[in-house]
Amino acid sequence: MMPLLVVRGLRRRYPSGDVGWLDVLLGVDLTLARGEVVAVVGASGSGKSTLLHLLGALDAPTDGEIFLDGTAYGALPDAALAEFRNRRLGFVFQYHHLLREFSALENVMMPLRIAGWSAARARSRAEELLAAVGLAGRMTHRPAALSGGEQQRCAVARALVHDPALVLADEPTGNLDHANGVMLAELFIRLARELETAVMIVTHNRQLAQRADRILLLEEGRVTPVREVEALP
Repeated sequence: MMPLLVVRGLRRRYPSGDVGWLDVLLGVDLTLARGEVVAVVGASGSGKSTLLHLLGALDAPTDGEIFLDGTAYGALPDAALAEFRNRRLGFVFQYHHLLREFSALENVMMPLRIAGWSAARARSRAEELLAAVGLAGRMTHRPAALSGGEQQRCAVARALVHDPALVLADEPTGNLDHANGVMLAELFIRLARELETAVMIVTHNRQLAQRADRILLLEEGRVTPVREVEALP
């Protein structure tokens, strides 16, 4: 079966004052399958967030190709790229970025309403996802009334509500205690399987990385597979 995500020769360099150029990614090659969870680890400043921004079409590569379900989306014009990103990609960050004046249900409904869904249809889908992440009894609560773990689970529901092909998570357990971090990791893995969504998680959390199907180490601008968490630098 053809991989869902294919990345070939991905490079990113930035202007760097008197130095000239700063090379962050030097030729990244990787694939992800449907329903697969991959953890990306590496030292601070190794380019992990840069990689996610490129895969999420939030930044453009200096060179290389990215294909999602056979579409080279990096080559799309701006309007088509924005539509592709909103329809096919989901994002979860270290900070949940929930809108504090809206309830959990309204926050999860928001992407669907922006996409033109009717209120009734968006509510039904949002309720389904909130129930799936264990927040069936907390839907009417605003973010301030939710615990940190609940807020992040709400953010996961929002990322998945439009059934994306790929979810990109940047340090999603960074602000959670151990118990909530474990719960979130298990939630990602279960939902990836059930929804056949590929998930890439950038993390410093070894316990989270260990629960992924594969671990990739980003070092000196390239990724290499890691077989055991204990082998991480």
